[in-house]
Amino acid sequence: MRGAARHEPRVEIAGVRGVERHVVEGTAVNTCASRVTEAARIRGRRPPGRGHLEACGTMEYVTRIVIIGGGPGGYEAALVAAQLGAEVTVVDCDGLGGASVLTDCVPSKTLIATAEVMTTFDSSYQELGIIVADDTPPAEQSARVVGVDLGKVNRRVKRLALAQSHDITASVTRAGARVLRGRGRLEGMQSLDGSRKVVVRAADGTEETLVADAVLIATGGHPRELPDAQPDGERILNWTQVYDLDELPEELIVVGSGVTGAEFAGAYQALGSRVTLVSSRDRVLPGEDPDAAAVLEDVFRRRGMNVMARSRAESAKRVGDRVEVTLSDGRVISGSHCLMAVGAIPNSSGMGLEEAGVKVRDSGHIWTDKVSRTTAPGVYAAGDVTGIFALASVAAMQGRIAMYHFLGDSVTPLNLKTVSSNVFTDPEIATVGYSQADVDAGKIDARVVKLPLLRNPRAKMQGIRDGFVKIFCRPGTGIVVGGVVVAPRASELIHPISIAVDNNLTVEQIANAFTVYPSLSGSIAEVARQLHTRKLTDEG
Repeated sequence: MRGAARHEPRVEIAGVRGVERHVVEGTAVNTCASRVTEAARIRGRRPPGRGHLEACGTMEYVTRIVIIGGGPGGYEAALVAAQLGAEVTVVDCDGLGGASVLTDCVPSKTLIATAEVMTTFDSSYQELGIIVADDTPPAEQSARVVGVDLGKVNRRVKRLALAQSHDITASVTRAGARVLRGRGRLEGMQSLDGSRKVVVRAADGTEETLVADAVLIATGGHPRELPDAQPDGERILNWTQVYDLDELPEELIVVGSGVTGAEFAGAYQALGSRVTLVSSRDRVLPGEDPDAAAVLEDVFRRRGMNVMARSRAESAKRVGDRVEVTLSDGRVISGSHCLMAVGAIPNSSGMGLEEAGVKVRDSGHIWTDKVSRTTAPGVYAAGDVTGIFALASVAAMQGRIAMYHFLGDSVTPLNLKTVSSNVFTDPEIATVGYSQADVDAGKIDARVVKLPLLRNPRAKMQGIRDGFVKIFCRPGTGIVVGGVVVAPRASELIHPISIAVDNNLTVEQIANAFTVYPSLSGSIAEVARQLHTRKLTDEG
C-alpha cells in the first residue's frame, strides 16, 4: 500500500495451486464481498472467514487492518492479523516495541538485572564463604566490595532495547505487514460500506490516508507529571530519562511507591545510591499483597533505604546541583536527583476518538469489552490506553483477541483472573488469580496457607532469608484460585500456580506432582500438601 488509492478493496484471482495471484483493482470486489456477506447474514452467521480471505467463486476479498501503535498490543495483533490473511499496516512514531521495549519494561528490567547481581553478591558472599582478595576493605570501613559503572550499564540498556525493537520490526515485516512511521488519528465516523479512515501524519508534516475495515488503537501511555515537579532530564527525571545518566546518583529521591517507584528505588539502592522513597500511602506497593509488601518494605529498610510513608510530595525544584522535594506537610527533603514515578497518562488525546464514536473515560482511557471492542463499530483498543492491567502480556493478549474476534477466528474473552504479574524488586513479588484482598472482602471463599522460604532447604543453601509462597484454594473442591510468591525469580516460580489457576487444578494434583529436591519449587508443593490436609480435616 502506497497511498489512499491503493487501499481500495482488491480482488485476488488465485492461479494454479495458489502459486500465482493476479490482483485486480476495482469495485467488482465490493459486489462480490457484499454478496458473500449478505448470504452469511441470511444464514444468521458471521461473514465467512472475516479477515481470512472472503471468497466468491474464484475471487477473494482481503480485509484491511490498520493498527495505531507498535507496542506489545500493536505488534502482536499485527502478527496475528497477517497470519490470518489480512492486509496489515502498523502506524508507529517511535519504533516497534513501543514504550515497553524502548523506555519502560525492557530497559528497566535490564537495569534491574545488574542491580540484582550486586544485591545477591553483597547480601550473601560472606555467608557463602566467598573471599574477595586485594581490594577487600578493612572491617572498620563501610565501603562496598563491588561497584558499578552506570554509564556502561545504561549504554547496554539502550543497546538491548534497540536490538529488541529491530527484532520485532523484522518479525512484523517478515509476516507481510507494512510499517508506516508517523502519528495516526481516526477521521470521522464509519463509512456506509463499514470502513474507517485513518490519517497518518509523518514527522515532515506530510499526510497519508488509510482505509481500513478495522482499526486497533494501541498507543500506550506516558509518565504523569506534577505541575510543580516538571522533569528537566538532568536532576528531576521521569522513568524514561534515567537511562541518559552517566554517573550514579549519590542521593536519589523516588516519589511514588507503586510498582515503578519500588522497582527503581530497589535497583538504585542496590547499585549504590542512598535512596529515599516517598510514599503517599501507608505502605510500599499499596496495590499488592499486604504480606508481600511488608516483606519488601522490611528488606528496603534493613538495607538502609529511607522509606517515608504517608508523605505526599507537592513539588520538586532544582537548587544548584541539588533537588528539593517539598511534602504536603511542609517538610523539605534534599537529594542529588529526584525520580518522579507518580503514574501514567494514556496516549488518547488528539486522535479523533470522540468524533469517531469511541467512548473515552474521564481518565483518558478507552472503554473496551472483553474482546477489545470499543463503542465504535470496527474500532478496537489494547494495552495501557485501555487502563486494564498495565502489563505487556495483557496488552499483547488484548491485541491478539481483537484480531481473532474481528477476523472470525476462535476467541476466548479476556479473563483477568488468570493473569500473572510480577514486581521486579529484590525479592520479586509474583501474583496470579484471586488476591488476599478478595478473600478478606468476601469476594470469594478460599482457604489460605503461607509458607516462609526460610524453611526451604534450597533457600538455606543460597542464603535466601526473605520470601514466602502463598496459595488460595476453594474449601470444598480444593481448586486453586490464586497465589503469591515472594522470592528471587518469583516471576519463574509463579508459573505452576498460574497453570493450576488457568486449568482449575486442585491442591491435591499439585501436591502429588514431583518436584526436584532441593528446589524453591518444593515450597509450592508443600503449601499444596498443607492445604490438602486441611481440606481432609474439614471434611472429617
